[in-house]
Amino acid sequence: MSEDTAALDRALQEVFFDRYPAEAITLLERMHSDQAAETLLGIPLEKSLKLWERLSPEYGARLLQRLPTDYAGRLLEQLDPNRAAGYLRGLEEEERESILACLNSASQQDLRRAIAYPEDSAGAMMDTRIMYFRPGMTVTEALDILRTRVDHAYHKLYTVDDENRIHGILDIEELAIADRDTRLAALERTEPVVVDAMSDREELVELFERYRMTDLPVVDFERRLLGVLRYHVLVGAALEESSADLQTMVGVSKDERALSPVLFATRKRLPWLQVNLATAFLAAAVVGLFENTIAQYTALAVLLPVVAGQSGNTGAQALAVTMRGLALKEVYPRMWLRVVSKELNVGFLNGIAVALTTGAGVYVWSQSPWLALIIILSMVLSMVIASVAGAAIPILLTLSGQDPAQSSSIFLTTITDIAGFFSFLGIATLFLGMLQ
Repeated sequence: MSEDTAALDRALQEVFFDRYPAEAITLLERMHSDQAAETLLGIPLEKSLKLWERLSPEYGARLLQRLPTDYAGRLLEQLDPNRAAGYLRGLEEEERESILACLNSASQQDLRRAIAYPEDSAGAMMDTRIMYFRPGMTVTEALDILRTRVDHAYHKLYTVDDENRIHGILDIEELAIADRDTRLAALERTEPVVVDAMSDREELVELFERYRMTDLPVVDFERRLLGVLRYHVLVGAALEESSADLQTMVGVSKDERALSPVLFATRKRLPWLQVNLATAFLAAAVVGLFENTIAQYTALAVLLPVVAGQSGNTGAQALAVTMRGLALKEVYPRMWLRVVSKELNVGFLNGIAVALTTGAGVYVWSQSPWLALIIILSMVLSMVIASVAGAAIPILLTLSGQDPAQSSSIFLTTITDIAGFFSFLGIATLFLGMLQ
């Protein structure tokens, strides 16, 4: 090829890459990565920027690995930081740092900020090894691109528009059995469920529980596709969130682990233990109000744990059901009256059934019909109060802007203890003359 012909060819490539970046990407993706990188190096950087703004993170990272470090640095300085960060996340740390070292301090700072997502966010957990497909591509074109990525298995394909905003999603099986000339637009499902890169683990678990998807696309604030959350990551997040909720319900920080340092664990637990101590004194004060009643009829002290324990279990059941409903968005705070009314009725019916069994046992033990009547009445009352409290506490915490899982069981235990002690000893005081 003569020098004039080569110069004409480069000039045509420059015009093509600058004016028709989407078509240029389609051609590049059919090439081997080394050949594509060599082609890009032959074009002035400013003429290929539109193309780099549309590449998928996975393919952009592949090309960066094959470009000279100084060229890659100049390129990233001119790209939008969010787009450049998408390419950098697909590189090994050593490769990433070598490229960042070529950037000026301002660009380095912007890119490091763009790469770093909060620890439990979707952006921190996503897989950036995704490819972009256009709705106008044919099945043949998509399959040709997939054959060049034999080092990674794909279950779903994502289509994007010219600005890389997610457009649709389709299963790889649909692609395999479709007619070769069919456009992806005819196969895809539009308006797929997506999640923002800054969404926390709790929101991810909510979407996973609701839709049961195997992959969850991650987008930025402009709905540009950044990566995907794989099924095993979503399952792991769900397990982590459920175990974290168990910890926070009893006043343990979500950050604590089984082998956390002793001082760290102590610092996280101690404040809520002090709160629990104060509430325990409050419950003890209620018992102290009826000291004379217990002194006159000591059998009451024997039965106190029965009433308090049963009301505590009743409240815990209502709390667990309400917490799950709030977490899965089955109920909302504005539905508080329906939730509380339902738990009140459940507590009343369960209270009657349990109280009759308890009353029969107390009568056999004490041969006192009045003591049996006292524990029947107190148990029904305390279980109704416990059911209402178990439903109301997480709703009240949600309305106040707090995490409904945060130490809810501590508040519930206080209420159920007080309700159990006060109802049993209060009714016993009224019937004390009958017990003599």
